[in-house]
Amino acid sequence: MAVDYLILAAIGFVAQIVDGTLGMAFGIISTTALLSFGFAPAQASAIVHTAEIFTTGASAASHLWHRNVDWRIVIRLGGAGVLGAVIGAWILSNVDASAARPFVSAYLLAIGIFILLSAMRPPPPRDAPASWTAPVGLVAGFLDASGGGGWGPVATSTLVGSGHAPRMTVGSVNTSEFVVTVAAATTFFVELGASPWQELLALIVGGLLAAPLGGWAVKRLPPRLLMISVGILVTLLAVWQLARAFRLV
Repeated sequence: MAVDYLILAAIGFVAQIVDGTLGMAFGIISTTALLSFGFAPAQASAIVHTAEIFTTGASAASHLWHRNVDWRIVIRLGGAGVLGAVIGAWILSNVDASAARPFVSAYLLAIGIFILLSAMRPPPPRDAPASWTAPVGLVAGFLDASGGGGWGPVATSTLVGSGHAPRMTVGSVNTSEFVVTVAAATTFFVELGASPWQELLALIVGGLLAAPLGGWAVKRLPPRLLMISVGILVTLLAVWQLARAFRLV
């Protein structure tokens, strides 16, 4: 069992490094790992979102320190994201776990492919207006809570793909994710009760150790290579979960 917790801590560390650099993937990597450990979709999402209260708070502080945040994006994205997260967490908490697992895995597979496709596209050369950021936040918040991950892939990829500066987008998405995560975790707590503390603590420790590095790394590491790596990892894990759900392996 101790080995399992060390593995989860390592997963939390790697996931937060990637998330802090790209503005995505902590929830997806952690959720797929917990599903592989045998957790039900709602419980896995609850553990991840509770851990993210700590990791996103630390990540937001890092991005604020390095001045990677556009508060116009944070306010629009975060406000709508809270509403979407509450709805998504409530729905996932009130559906049958065995019935939800194939749908969650299929969603994660789609997100993995989406990340790969986003990594192949060259970054746009202009800054787009933020007037429609709220609908993106609503959809991203709903998918994040109901699927156990997706805030970053949907919000970051959509905003960068529409013309927002990558550095400010990553910092703003990570900062707004804090309030969205609090909303989702609170809803899961009301519906399901407290998360298993051992797995939760392992993810928190790993994520907190990595969180301060995100604001620094976003300026220096090549994001395309990391995006491709994350896309491949998430896609393979989701395929494995689907194969298990349909008893193909």
